[in-house]
Amino acid sequence: MRKNPATDSAEHRAEALKERVYVTFTSLAVVLAMQSHSAEELSAGEAASTLSITVFGTLLAVFVADVVSHLAVHATVPTATEIRRMAAVSFGAFATAVLPLLFIGFAALDRWSVDAALRASTIALTISLIAIGFLAARRVKMAWWQRLVVLGAEFAVGAAVVGLELLAHG
Repeated sequence: MRKNPATDSAEHRAEALKERVYVTFTSLAVVLAMQSHSAEELSAGEAASTLSITVFGTLLAVFVADVVSHLAVHATVPTATEIRRMAAVSFGAFATAVLPLLFIGFAALDRWSVDAALRASTIALTISLIAIGFLAARRVKMAWWQRLVVLGAEFAVGAAVVGLELLAHG
């Protein structure tokens, strides 16, 4: 059965946004955990490797989940094209960790403290969630105030995650 390219493109964008949300929340949780657990004793290298390993592990898990779910639903091995699409969606979400890693890089160069880099990362990741929400809602036909409610709700969920992480690791 042939698929509709417009639908495939929309599905691909939806999957990519979903993975970016997952990775952003995961990165936010890791950054907050590192920040609350003796950031003064944490080196920039340790912070960078912890974040990189966690994000890569998450992306690898998402990729494996995509392959396994394809096997279960379609009862066939994904084609090379499908594998490439799954990999692009999964590993393309690594981009959400770039800014926090740059901030940690500033700490490695002694331009910032590790704590300042982690704080800036928390802010950047929270703003990233709002931006992802905006990208998701921008094409939806709704009044400006409804769009504001959607973005506000996403910000509230992001703030709740920050609050829960701080409560758990405070």
